[in-house]
Amino acid sequence: MIKHLLNKYYIAAFALVFIISASLMIPDNGVDKDMRVTKALSILGHEGPDHYPDTDEFGVSAERGKDLVMNGFSTKPGGGKTRKQSKHFVCTSCHNLEKEDYDLSISDPQARLEYTQEKGLPFLQATTLYGVVNRETFYNDDYKKKYGDLVDAARDDIRGAIQLCATECAQGRKLKKWELESVLAYLWTIDLKLGDLNLSDSEMDFVDAAMTDGSKQDSAVNLIRSRYLKGSPAHFGSAYASQVATDELKGDTDNGKLIYESSCLHCHKNRRYSFFNLDDSKLTFQHLCSKADGYGMHSIYQVIRYGVASKAGKRSYMPQYPLEKMSDQQLKDLEAYIEMRASE
Repeated sequence: MIKHLLNKYYIAAFALVFIISASLMIPDNGVDKDMRVTKALSILGHEGPDHYPDTDEFGVSAERGKDLVMNGFSTKPGGGKTRKQSKHFVCTSCHNLEKEDYDLSISDPQARLEYTQEKGLPFLQATTLYGVVNRETFYNDDYKKKYGDLVDAARDDIRGAIQLCATECAQGRKLKKWELESVLAYLWTIDLKLGDLNLSDSEMDFVDAAMTDGSKQDSAVNLIRSRYLKGSPAHFGSAYASQVATDELKGDTDNGKLIYESSCLHCHKNRRYSFFNLDDSKLTFQHLCSKADGYGMHSIYQVIRYGVASKAGKRSYMPQYPLEKMSDQQLKDLEAYIEMRASE
């Protein structure tokens, strides 16, 4: 039995190594939009950070990693199931798994809202895990204020970032070595492709030529790397500053409706990830409207800019929205929609 399991593991590990190695070979038919960004950069002589999974670790599997990301648990290498990583959240509570920005070179919350709406995705506090292996820094900017020295082991290390997310953000247990490497293996199945970068036909031809004849490789590398962010900016606002700023703004109720339905209800509908229920009733909107101008835990300004702390005996909480994830204009739009629904 053990020999059979080991044979299955070695076959799976060999297949994973083969897939990753093959992804770095130059294709006979040249560049196409499905080519991995890391592959293109490697061919052009640029090696990014080492985010590849350790396939020598027993039990590593992209399929197990996907289960951990989406469900919070997986099968064990020797049989049976793991304990849930967190009793409160899974990765998709706060992260999408698909591309959520049309232009990956900028962080624009309104463009993201429109793009996620078009793609049927929620509008969330945290950055999508799609393309996370292509990033070079994590927990950027003001996350140092929130997590302090814990950020030091995560800022430049994707493994440290995953573990910080597991233990602090998800309020769960630390991942075992094979679980961590399995998550990484899965994340490599959703890495960036050249087609995600909106390169024109002439730019694709330029990259192809640089790969083929070795000319202007540095320029091709710079072109590719200019089309996506190497880390997600994160600056925290304040409830007071946002209230002052929105006094000068006019709210768009249609935009506010998108935010309420794709962001607020993602967590609060039927208490999916929260203790506070939100729905489409007039009473709910009247309650939110009455609390909006204050600084209590049901004020949209307070909870969006600061989040909501854990309750006594409960480790679940609400993460805050950095300014790059919800702008003051969007907050005003949300308030305008709430006021409209409350007065109907």
